[in-house]
Amino acid sequence: MISLWKVSQTENNGWDTFDSMVVAAECELDARNVHPGTGWQRDNRFGTWASSPDKVTVEFIGNSTRKFKNGEIIVSSFNAG
Repeated sequence: MISLWKVSQTENNGWDTFDSMVVAAECELDARNVHPGTGWQRDNRFGTWASSPDKVTVEFIGNSTRKFKNGEIIVSSFNAG
């Protein structure tokens, strides 16, 4: 079953950065490894998100009855500048 997770970060909080997102994922670890701008996190070249997955906060929201793909971003918050 896919769960919904709120993932947030405070490391990079200036303009042109993401501060949070809601992601559908099978587990907390999968949610933690999603980058709101690029999907699955490989790096953070542009400094728009936390520098590593261990620097984000992950909160369980609930289980979804809708079918989402693992790692699918539902909504994200971007601070445009």
